[in-house]
Amino acid sequence: MTKYYTRACNFYYGINAKLLIRKKIALPLCGNNNIAFDKVEVISRKKNKILSKVIKLKKIDTLNTSCRKKVKQDLKKIVLKRKNFLKNINFLEPSIMGIVNLTPDSFSDGGKFNKPKKAKKHIFNMIKAGANIIDVGGESTRPGSKTVLKDMEWRRIENIVKNFKKKHKNICLSIDTRKSEVMIKAIKHRADLINDVSGFNYDNQSLSRLKNYNISKVLHHMQGTPNTMQKNPKYKNVLLDIYDFFEKGIKKMDNKKIVIDPGIGFGKNLKHNLTLISKISLFHSLGFPILVGTSRKRFISQISGINDSKERIGGTIASVLFLLSQGVQIFRVHNVNEVKQGILVFRKILSNFKN
Repeated sequence: MTKYYTRACNFYYGINAKLLIRKKIALPLCGNNNIAFDKVEVISRKKNKILSKVIKLKKIDTLNTSCRKKVKQDLKKIVLKRKNFLKNINFLEPSIMGIVNLTPDSFSDGGKFNKPKKAKKHIFNMIKAGANIIDVGGESTRPGSKTVLKDMEWRRIENIVKNFKKKHKNICLSIDTRKSEVMIKAIKHRADLINDVSGFNYDNQSLSRLKNYNISKVLHHMQGTPNTMQKNPKYKNVLLDIYDFFEKGIKKMDNKKIVIDPGIGFGKNLKHNLTLISKISLFHSLGFPILVGTSRKRFISQISGINDSKERIGGTIASVLFLLSQGVQIFRVHNVNEVKQGILVFRKILSNFKN
């Protein structure tokens, strides 16, 4: 049986986008009239044979019956405005998720903010700089990291989570954890989002326990575990395999308050990461907001070589701006102010650009 996939492509922005949408030459991406597209890449997979072609929207009716039906179903999801189910988050605007690692061993900032006073100051500074989501974690998931016991993980984040909404009631609080017990405790202190890098596969009780809470979730892809994920990761086709993973994962969810994250660097080599970033717009056909975390990731150093730097701000911003141009809605980053600055300038240029 042949399976079909649809990727929106050939994007227009700002004035151009609105004009083409008005003339019905192009369609809005995720309900956003500031990004439009007039072509799709149609990908077919039958066993190990993968074919692809890019066609104009007006040529969709020339496709065979089953392919045409699937592409039209996908288009409805691609153009659909995303529901704003997260606290004070508008998916028509880019959102920044600021990273707070309350750990001694995270890959880039372990031990830097794992004291309550330092963590609270860091959170305040990130919110001031433009973060509208704060992602708090008490277990490192860097390549090769070991699992932390749930009681230890909760102790690391407890003070911050319990006091967060007292000071930042309008900011979305995300909890980065794989353990259902930590999830439930955080939800009871008004957490808004659960961000589980295992895709809710590490703790087999997670999804059943979360059914009682109507909580928003990040469906994140990772091959293997943090301890094993970078030991020669393999896929039949990384883009389509992860799309299939999301399709299955979405069906397991009790509600549709879902954000999808392809998990850059989580069980992927350089080629896998670049394929996912360059073809990220495929995932819009699932119908949910997309979150991507490229901040300070190893692929930046693999590309930049002697131009690598400790915080990898240049590579982070470059990847964020490309992803923004593809309609990604949420960016998980360490350097909030620099990324916010890049987004503001990039969007202003795009909005004023006219052919």
